Amino acid sequence: MTMKTDLASPAVSVDIEGVNLSYGDNHVLKSVDLSIRPGEFFAFLGPSGCGKTTLLRLIAGFNQAETGRVLVGGKDVSGLPPWKRDVGMVFQSYALWPHMTVARNVAFGLEERGVPRAETARRVAQALDLVGLGHLAERRPSQLSGGQQQRVAVARTIAVEPKILLLDEPLSNLDAKMRVQVRRELRDLQQRLGLTTIFVTHDQEEANTICDRIAVMNDGVVQQVGTPMELYERPANLFVANFLGTANILDGRVVGTGAERHFVIEGGIRLPLPADAVVPAGAKLVFRPQHAALTDASGQAGDGLALPCVVAHREFLGASVRYGVRVGATEVAVDTPFRSGRDLHEIGSRAIVTLSPHALIWLTG
Repeated sequence: MTMKTDLASPAVSVDIEGVNLSYGDNHVLKSVDLSIRPGEFFAFLGPSGCGKTTLLRLIAGFNQAETGRVLVGGKDVSGLPPWKRDVGMVFQSYALWPHMTVARNVAFGLEERGVPRAETARRVAQALDLVGLGHLAERRPSQLSGGQQQRVAVARTIAVEPKILLLDEPLSNLDAKMRVQVRRELRDLQQRLGLTTIFVTHDQEEANTICDRIAVMNDGVVQQVGTPMELYERPANLFVANFLGTANILDGRVVGTGAERHFVIEGGIRLPLPADAVVPAGAKLVFRPQHAALTDASGQAGDGLALPCVVAHREFLGASVRYGVRVGATEVAVDTPFRSGRDLHEIGSRAIVTLSPHALIWLTG
C-alpha cells in the first residue's frame, strides 16, 4: 500500500506521442509512442546509444523533438522549459555542490524557486528524513559514501515536489553490493511517495527487480513494452529475447508437412515439430537455459523433444550448473539444479538436450 507524505504530488500519467529526434544526420528517436500510468515505476532499458537517456531528457525538457509531443497528466508540455514542467531529474553524476552542506544542496532548488525560508527548512528536513540522512544534514558531499550521495540527489529532487521523478542511471557509480541496497531503497521511496517514476538503465537486473513495466529500446525504437515477466516469457523479437536474460537461438528451416514436419538445425539435426506448432517463415527457435534438461546419451531422454549434443564446458553457479553444449554447429546453454552427490556431465561427453514443446518460442527480427 502506498503511504503518502507531505512531499508527494498526485500521481500523473506521461504520454509520448509520435516523437522523432535527430542530432544532425543521426536519427536518435524514431516514432516513439509510450503511455506511462500514474504512480508507475517505469524503465527505459537498452544498450548504450539506444536513445533511452535522450528520451528521458526530452521528458525533462532538455531536448526538443522535431515531431511529436510529451503530455504530463494529459497536458502538452512540449513547448515548456524544464523549470516549468514540474519534473525532477536525478543525474548519473548526482551533480552535488561540493562546497555546500547536504542540507544546502537539498535546499538549492527550493531557494531558486523563491520558497520561503521556513517552508524550505521544513521540506529539506522531511526530504532528508525520507532518505534516511537527516543526521548528516551538516556534512559535505565529500564526507559521504557513494550511496549516501545518491540519496542526497534524490532528496534534493523530491524536495521541490515534482509531478514526475526521472532517474538517469542513478546506480551506475555504485559497487555491486551498494547497487542492490540502493535500488531497494529507491523502490521503497517511490512506493511511499506514490510518484510516477521513470528509470533509465542498461542493466536488466535493475529494471526487472524494481520496475512495474519496462520499455526495451534499441536503435531509437521501442522494441516492446511489458512487465519483466511478460518480456522474459514472451519476447516480441530476437533482440528482446537476447537482451533480457540468456536466450538459446537455433537457426534452421522447416521441412515436411503435417505430422511429418521437422525443424532442421544447422548441422543436419532434425527436431520433430508438435502438430500445433506455428512457425513463421524464417523464424528461429528460442528457448531459455532453464527450460531444457540434460541427460546422458545412453539414458532415457524423457518427455519432450530430444536433441543430441556434446558437452563443451560447464560452470558451477551454486544453486545450478550451467552447461555449454554443442547441438550440431551451435552452442547452447542448459541450466540444471545442483544437488550434492549427483554426478556431473563430463566435458566432451555425449548427452541429450530435452525441450518441452510449451517452452519453445519462434521469433524473427
